[in-house]
Amino acid sequence: QVQLVESGGGLVQPGGSLRLSCAASGSIFSIAEMGWYRQAPGKQRELVARITSRSSTNYSDSVKGRFTISRDNAKKMVYLQMNSLKPEDTAVYYCNRYPAVYDDWGQGTQVTVSS
Repeated sequence: QVQLVESGGGLVQPGGSLRLSCAASGSIFSIAEMGWYRQAPGKQRELVARITSRSSTNYSDSVKGRFTISRDNAKKMVYLQMNSLKPEDTAVYYCNRYPAVYDDWGQGTQVTVSS
């Protein structure tokens, strides 16, 4: 099992930026493919970005070109740099393995994009 703690969310104006962090524990982190997910009110949780153990990345169409996922295996950290934020990016953001493991979900971090 991997324990995950997300941080870095907040309130930001449209067009602004935030950097989310995910601290992971567990010996398998360095070989695990990781993802950032989000869940907006009334909607299903969705994958927005994922990164392999060797840092190959993939993004959903809704965030491509605006978000960047990265990782530091030595620190057991995963990051999500979010630029050009839009109101529709408002959601609780979570990190998890990819595919997601039910028991690994953390509390998430709230991102609100509003003027």
